[in-house]
Amino acid sequence: MPDKITLLPDNIANQIAAGEVIQRPASAVKELMENAVDAGATDIKLIITDAGKSLIQVVDNGTGMSETDARMSFERHATSKIATIEDLFHIRTMGFRGEALASIAAVAQVELKTKRAEDETGTYIEVENSVVKKQEPVAAPNGTSIAMKNLFFNVPARRNFLKSNAAEMRQIVDEFTRVALSFPAIQFSLTANNQQLFHLEAGSLKQRIVQLLGNNYNARLVTVKEETDYMNIYGFAGKPEAAKKTRGDQYFFVNNRFIKSPYLNHAVMSAYQEMIPPDSFPMYVLFIDLNPTLVDVNVHPTKQEIKFEDEKIVYAFVQAAVRHALAQFSVTPTLDFDLDATIQQLPAIQQPFTEKKQEAAISSSIFKGFTQKHQAHFIEKSELKHWRDFYESSESEALPTGRQAGSQESIQKSETLLTTHHSPLTADSELSQLLNTYIIIPFVNGFLLIHQQAAHERVLYERLSAASKDKPVATQRSMFPATLELAPADAAILEEILSDLQLLGYSIEPFGKNTFVIQGTPADVEAGNEKHIIDILLEQYKHFSPEVKFSKREKLVRSLARQQSIKTGVKLTDKEMHQLVNDLFACEQPNVSPDGNPTFLEFKQEQLEKMFGK
Repeated sequence: MPDKITLLPDNIANQIAAGEVIQRPASAVKELMENAVDAGATDIKLIITDAGKSLIQVVDNGTGMSETDARMSFERHATSKIATIEDLFHIRTMGFRGEALASIAAVAQVELKTKRAEDETGTYIEVENSVVKKQEPVAAPNGTSIAMKNLFFNVPARRNFLKSNAAEMRQIVDEFTRVALSFPAIQFSLTANNQQLFHLEAGSLKQRIVQLLGNNYNARLVTVKEETDYMNIYGFAGKPEAAKKTRGDQYFFVNNRFIKSPYLNHAVMSAYQEMIPPDSFPMYVLFIDLNPTLVDVNVHPTKQEIKFEDEKIVYAFVQAAVRHALAQFSVTPTLDFDLDATIQQLPAIQQPFTEKKQEAAISSSIFKGFTQKHQAHFIEKSELKHWRDFYESSESEALPTGRQAGSQESIQKSETLLTTHHSPLTADSELSQLLNTYIIIPFVNGFLLIHQQAAHERVLYERLSAASKDKPVATQRSMFPATLELAPADAAILEEILSDLQLLGYSIEPFGKNTFVIQGTPADVEAGNEKHIIDILLEQYKHFSPEVKFSKREKLVRSLARQQSIKTGVKLTDKEMHQLVNDLFACEQPNVSPDGNPTFLEFKQEQLEKMFGK
């Protein structure tokens, strides 16, 4: 029997190793940009073609390499950053594994030009499939330019697993953003398909945050800075009003290296407790500096997961630093009790208490019962009814006409989907709203309890799904089109979904760099609310769980359904409740919302009697 075990050829071994390091174009972007930072560059240019599938090029003005170093850099385990095992535990550089260029050369065609300041000429090297094809002297500026072309050209199966250009480009922008945030003193630029997406001048961390994450953060940041013998924390956290409904602009850096840490994120969230709604997420860009011997950065191939020697100390410092920063800037609540945010939206709070209403209230004996001594026992049931009538009539007067009409119109305009489902409503059904969230419907030997937001999400989801396939939603042209300026990453997403938005009633046109004009919206979108709707839509669209493999259009439909649905805490009229219930039970799947939660629960008389021990 012949021997079975043989050594793998170098090119195949390199391709296997590359699978850990270069998973997609963004992985190569990260490795190449980090090498440029380590080379002491003050100006780093990233050039992308075809979302990195055709070209990823990084040009820097760093120290460059000698001819021998340039050739050695493509060998596996070749590095200038580690000499002994102890060095692994004193890492200050970004790249150190010695596999990045070898991995890239195993799965792409690579061209390298590099020159040191003390050398008269530079070095040019071509590598393909781990084999050096050409090496010669060349005229070149000081620094390094490395271009990788046709990623995975020799591993077509890996190339087939890459996602759409828009999806891969988003990942590239994410990696670019992380490195650019880490080093605000370095000038960066990103050019994709001959269009410059970013040009970031060297400056302060706050300037870099605003350049990358948007101007809306300019006046909504608080400074975080705490220094101790054990560790230093610095950076910025968003004011509570800057919190978003989706987990978005949250960045942790340890010794300038971006990390993902649910543990430390929990520390920040706990610092915001009772300052933001439980379903909101604060913005933060926080840097932790501590002795490299107290942290292990080499526990994961991407180096984004690390281990601290004492996690509890780091957690406590992060939580205390953010709390202190928020308190310093007087954004912590002055009273320590829970106030339901929906109370602030009630007409009684928002609308003026007119003289007419004051007179009506004061003349009531129920008012006297609470303001004069020994009067409470004189309150009659008929007066309670009168007081309720007064409140309800006042409320209907106080409701903003735009919101009242808008919510009624949105339900009136909804076309009932013709299905075989039957509404539980009868001609004499009396509906009640509980806690401005649930609708109670009398039903056979019991009642149904409908969650108004979940129900409306189901209705909108089925309507929008139909619209995205063969029944486009009519667009209402705006008399005064709104201009929308976005961060580059958000602009790339909006470009990607423009055609699908058109089917759903949104007419949006590009208008120069990262700017769009909203020409029209669906008829039930209130004028003046267009920009806010698109902002929220992009937030929800961006942060769908990566574990759930929805198509682009499905994510868009789900985002719109959630965004446009009637929220909990909104008072509905009897007519609105009837229309919503009828629309729900006309759906193909009325019993669950798009995310799988129930839209209603059924309570039987016998269940209720058991609950009371009967």
